[in-house]
Amino acid sequence: GRRKRLSASVMYDSDESEGSDILVRKVPAKRRCAMLDAASSEEEQPDKTCPAENGSASKKQKVLAKLKELVRQSAARRSCGSANCEDSSSEASVEEEPPCQLPLTSSEGSETDSDSMKDFVVEEEENDDDDDIDNTEHHGLLFFRLFFLLLVNFDCIAFSPVPRCDHFVHFKRIVKAFLINAIDDSFLSSLYDGTRQKRYAKDMLLSLHYLDNRFIQPRLENLICRSRWKDRYKERVDCYPDVRISLKNTKNMSCQACEMKRCCKFNVLLSGRLYNSKTLEVDNFMSDDKQVLKVGVVCADRTRVYHNLKHFKYKLYMDCSSVVGLDGVEDEPVKDTVERLFSHLEESGWIQKRYNDLEDYMEDADTFQEEK
Repeated sequence: GRRKRLSASVMYDSDESEGSDILVRKVPAKRRCAMLDAASSEEEQPDKTCPAENGSASKKQKVLAKLKELVRQSAARRSCGSANCEDSSSEASVEEEPPCQLPLTSSEGSETDSDSMKDFVVEEEENDDDDDIDNTEHHGLLFFRLFFLLLVNFDCIAFSPVPRCDHFVHFKRIVKAFLINAIDDSFLSSLYDGTRQKRYAKDMLLSLHYLDNRFIQPRLENLICRSRWKDRYKERVDCYPDVRISLKNTKNMSCQACEMKRCCKFNVLLSGRLYNSKTLEVDNFMSDDKQVLKVGVVCADRTRVYHNLKHFKYKLYMDCSSVVGLDGVEDEPVKDTVERLFSHLEESGWIQKRYNDLEDYMEDADTFQEEK
């Protein structure tokens, strides 16, 4: 039973001579990866000497069917537009799924994906059943196939609801989320606690994570790890959303940022209310508190670059809140208000300008010179 199934997947264009070596060598014509092809050839040799493995064939078939069903459901969630994915047990159904195509194949690449998956599932079952496969190279190939298939199918399984889009698309989603939260101040909280599960809400949450984890946080960490800042100074800059750096009288002293002897001629004035970095809710405790620190030239410049990125999201939200506050239109559904304001901001170039500001701040962080 198992040999027949392997022949159907690897050599499906002929049923007449299943054990022919010539047919096996036809596989490269389908542009199958060399490593996978070699593993498939090695799989067929035990078949000729171990025909008594029919007991596990049905179990293997069930595992393969479940894997195909998972891939089909993942493809459907990605809105691939594939209306033909209903028949999950069909070879053709799996072949038509675009998210699971091998990246370096021709139009038949999806067929080789299906074959590779079948080989992988069968071999994993063989290992679990303690079959007598002690060839080290063969095990290496199995591991390679496992690793390679995980990479190929990573998007469609692990991140199936996550569409790939341009950075500016992420930014526009964030602006829209901030406009909504400016009207309904529980919106961001409901995104982060998982209350909202609709597609638009998940997209907005994804974009917020993208801003934090891809745009801002790596650059902040890079700025800090290359500095001599003391933790206390960094915490102060993190806590206060407003900063003003002014040139004052020069004084030879210990810089209050790095505590090194410097020619300090800048005052850093930190102020503003503490806020939650995710929900952007403001804490009114000691709202009028201010800090004035004397720093050197390099630390003053680093403070400016770091602070611009650290508090960019909060400043963007405050700008969106100001737009909503100045609107003045009442008795309108939230959705209509947000769409109207968003369209106006987009057409006027307001969103593009804010995105350009973000790119400038990231560029400043990327090009900041090492401290000497």
